Amino acid sequence: MHWNKSECCTKYTYSLFQRLSRYHLDGRYQIDNNLVNDIRPLALGQKNYLFCGNHDAAENAAIMYSLLGCCKACDVNPREWLTDVLSRIPAYNNDYGLVLAELLPHN
Repeated sequence: MHWNKSECCTKYTYSLFQRLSRYHLDGRYQIDNNLVNDIRPLALGQKNYLFCGNHDAAENAAIMYSLLGCCKACDVNPREWLTDVLSRIPAYNNDYGLVLAELLPHN
């Protein structure tokens, strides 16, 4: 049996119908993947980490990219957040009862 392009596309789409229509059955799903564009700079940074000089420098750069990406995702001013964290981190360094996660941008 020979399938033309239209029949093939229709059959393929119907086979995926349940997965394609989940977004209207569950409000947590989004109809598009535009949020992927927000992490594009992080993916681009991965190639740049190759030229950081050494593994520790690349790891530090990745951490900063991630933290600044979190600021962007949470609509937090990165400069204000970083100023606040740098002023508060000495207290966290001296008191082991404090949790560093409290300093993350979404908090």
